[in-house]
Amino acid sequence: MRLRPSALATRPGLVALLLGLAAQLLFTLHIDQPGQIMFDEVHYVPAAKSLIELSSPRNTEHPLLGKELIGAGMDLLGDNPFGWRLMPTLAGTATVLGIFAFLWILMRGRMRVAVTGAVLAMLDQSLFVQARTAMLDVFLGAFLLWGMVFLLWAMHGTRGQVRWRWCAGAALLGLATAVKWAAAPYIAVFGLALIAVRLRDTRRARRPIAAAFFSGDQPHWQGLSTLAALVLLGAISIPVYFATFAPTFFYLTGATDGLRGLLHLQREMYAAQTQVLPHHNYQSEWWSWPLMLRPIWFFYEWDHGAQRGVLLIGNPVIMWGGLIAVLASYVLWFRTKAWRPLALALLWTFSVAIFAIIPKSLGFYYYYHLSALFLCMLLPVTFHQFDRLRAKGWEEWYLALALVCFGYFYPILSAAPLHDTQSYTYWMWLPSWR
Repeated sequence: MRLRPSALATRPGLVALLLGLAAQLLFTLHIDQPGQIMFDEVHYVPAAKSLIELSSPRNTEHPLLGKELIGAGMDLLGDNPFGWRLMPTLAGTATVLGIFAFLWILMRGRMRVAVTGAVLAMLDQSLFVQARTAMLDVFLGAFLLWGMVFLLWAMHGTRGQVRWRWCAGAALLGLATAVKWAAAPYIAVFGLALIAVRLRDTRRARRPIAAAFFSGDQPHWQGLSTLAALVLLGAISIPVYFATFAPTFFYLTGATDGLRGLLHLQREMYAAQTQVLPHHNYQSEWWSWPLMLRPIWFFYEWDHGAQRGVLLIGNPVIMWGGLIAVLASYVLWFRTKAWRPLALALLWTFSVAIFAIIPKSLGFYYYYHLSALFLCMLLPVTFHQFDRLRAKGWEEWYLALALVCFGYFYPILSAAPLHDTQSYTYWMWLPSWR
């Protein structure tokens, strides 16, 4: 099962196109099932419709961009399951391609690693379900990943390329924040990562500490000083974020009173985000998400002449295997100083730990969406590092196992027809999954 070198190995554009077509087909097939609103679509589809009509504010807990995108799909295909879920499928495909691009750049053109990460993302069951549901997290992941791609791409660009790539990354991070505020902490983390790299480069070059912040003569992000990069990060992402609120100035109810009303809306969002909510049947604690102790039934009803179900659950091969990769990455750092797996392991750790800090009274498994994507990136990088040490060729077997697991769960991921109302028990490995 070893991958053989081929002409595709030197044609990332063609490989990305093939991966994108495969992902889009996978995510789009039978998106009209179920044919009715499921789980939190009950919030976001009506909110998207109100934006189309500019009737009044709906779902003021989150910024507008995700609902605007859902509305764009409804404008194209109508107020039906195809319209609700068209744009999430495109965001799911963009997520797969973002992982491919990020790993291609991070690993300096190693096709094996980039393709493995992209295929793992396609087999990431939580991404599959989110890409077929009119909710927000799939848009959050797509914009955040592509922001990371452009910031990383800028890292190794020429002086003429660095600035526009960095600005594009900042704009994409602003769009991610315009989907959900959960993206905001990552902007701060990427700024800290820039400072860390600059301090390391300065130490290695035995230059004054001031050069790390004020000099653009650097081996990474050439021609852009740290101070200028941080200013651009905020000066671009913040206006882009606010630009997505343009529809609020045209509500027929006059709900937004200019800039004052826009700022009031931000306060309303903060109040909604921090309010104490009543108990929910599918709520779960942040520490339980990596273990997949409480997945979520988005749907389990009779629909289109059959019993159907949609369970938001990660692929156990990827989710539980990814935890081993996190531990292995930390061990590799102490043994070999391998910084690439360490960086991704730290990113995953941060993505989970942030939910132990932010003031939300309820948590749900779908908050783990970004963390699951980071595991899809970490796994092939860790495999590559072990390939360099002693073990070779395990990636294909791991992908095959993940594919088998995906196929096993597929009926309750895709709302396929089931035999009867008790069919779900076939997939319930743990009592908490029911």
